[in-house]
Amino acid sequence: QVQLVESGGGSVEAGGSLNLSCAASGRSFSRYGVAWFRQAPEKEREFVASVSRSGDNTYYGDSVKGRFTISRDNVKTMVYLEMNMLKPEETAVYYCAAGNRAAELAKHRGYADYWGKGTRVTVSS
Repeated sequence: QVQLVESGGGSVEAGGSLNLSCAASGRSFSRYGVAWFRQAPEKEREFVASVSRSGDNTYYGDSVKGRFTISRDNVKTMVYLEMNMLKPEETAVYYCAAGNRAAELAKHRGYADYWGKGTRVTVSS
């Protein structure tokens, strides 16, 4: 069982930056790939980024490549998402999720076994 708690959301102007954090508790955090997803109002939850168990491999959604960076610290059992050059259309609730493999999480949210409750990000134009 893994518990995930997101933080760091807030309001920012377009072009600005935010850093999200996901605190994990429970057994064997390092055995899980971890991802960030986001869900805008009336839209499906979409993949943002994922990181492998060791942190060596990362995957990104096409729309965030070059602007977002995911990382993890297995000692602190934390996962981070650095978001730069934010756009108004990226206003959403951002969720942390854990699953077997980061590559699987990148394919579909159905591969996530655990979810946090989300943190809201608002980007104003």
